[in-house]
Amino acid sequence: MVTPFEELPGIHSIVSGYTGGHTDSPTYEEVCSETTGHAEAVQITFDPALFPYKKLLELFWQQIDPTDEGGQFHDRGSSYRTAVFYHNEEQHQLALQSKQELEQSGRFDKPIATEIVPAGTFYPAEEHHQNYHQKNPAHYKRYRSASGRDAFIVNHWGISDEERTALQGKLTPIQYRVTQQNGTEPPFSNEYWNHEAEGIYVDIVSGEPLFSSLDKFDAGCGWPSFSKPLRSNHVENKLDTSHGMVRVEVRSKLADSHLGHVFDDGPTPTGLRYCINSAALRFIPKEKLEQEGYGEFASLFSHK
Repeated sequence: MVTPFEELPGIHSIVSGYTGGHTDSPTYEEVCSETTGHAEAVQITFDPALFPYKKLLELFWQQIDPTDEGGQFHDRGSSYRTAVFYHNEEQHQLALQSKQELEQSGRFDKPIATEIVPAGTFYPAEEHHQNYHQKNPAHYKRYRSASGRDAFIVNHWGISDEERTALQGKLTPIQYRVTQQNGTEPPFSNEYWNHEAEGIYVDIVSGEPLFSSLDKFDAGCGWPSFSKPLRSNHVENKLDTSHGMVRVEVRSKLADSHLGHVFDDGPTPTGLRYCINSAALRFIPKEKLEQEGYGEFASLFSHK
């Protein structure tokens, strides 16, 4: 639950811990014993002027199975129940509204089981549980994938089979060939290779935010190049052995669009070059971020 929020503007801290139970200062082992009443949770400190509470709620729903009353994926028991712990009446009403909108959306076949409850005392987890995904990246990725969480998110928040079938009529021929058939557009003859305006680049299919102009650089290759993604959890790297080469393909997480490839010849500090097809992207200028629903990224460009 940490990774979706950690790279976003306006998020000051994310602490893993326990809350909602009846014992003081519980340990991880005690919480897992299902005798404390506590749930595993994260406490997020944020600036609502930069990252609205409604956006936190939207992201939260997209990380869980809100219909599961008995835990989450492989993790079973009340300590893995889902809940929104609100701190004031405004948060309470926004959370109730957000839950109602999700129920009415028809995205899930079963009722939403996630609780909306007042926040109590939050107990930070032991240090080795903080930023676990960074300390144990390989294990975290394997466990998350094997648990079924990643597949569930894509199945419920990604592009449906019906939507994918309709893409051929919505995308241009080159957009369809690149994103759906793993094609490559011509270098130096595409929309964004020398584009210098400030803003963000989103998936042409799903709209998920992918890259920022702040990380864009001229690699001399004829395609738009970026030193890092805007949010790492919105892109996936996959081994690509096509055309007699061994490369690392970059795909979008939700839409599963082919974006391009990533190479290790980029600038510091990442040393990476995300070589991306313009046809897979839509550009949102900084002046239209709020209007287009990406207001949480506006603060990235407030230096201008």
